Amino acid sequence: MAICACMGASLQCSFGAAPSSLIVLPANRTMVGGVPAATIMDCAPIVNVPPFGVCMSPSNPAVAAATAAALGVLTPMPCVPVPAGTWIVGAPTVLIGNMPALNNSSKLMCSWGGVIQILAPGQGTVMVP
Repeated sequence: MAICACMGASLQCSFGAAPSSLIVLPANRTMVGGVPAATIMDCAPIVNVPPFGVCMSPSNPAVAAATAAALGVLTPMPCVPVPAGTWIVGAPTVLIGNMPALNNSSKLMCSWGGVIQILAPGQGTVMVP
């Protein structure tokens, strides 16, 4: 069984230098452990998915330009997440506001090639089948 993710869930990008925390607006009015529960639609850059420090993806145009200027030495640049779609969940079984609930095994792809995953779901009591 998976654990329902909510506001404050710890996130990490495979090309990011630091973890970040999921931000969930209380639009669906569904609480988990006293904080808003997350759905697959909570994927907006900056609003829901804050930056991960610096980005080290060569596919990121800012990193590619800085690396070229440094004569090929990988030069990380500030992260600005660019989600490529919504969160991916296995087989959605729980709906929140007609959208599948986010769980601790969900993944979000970044347009620059990174995979954003949930390190800690933000709570540990509510399970989703």
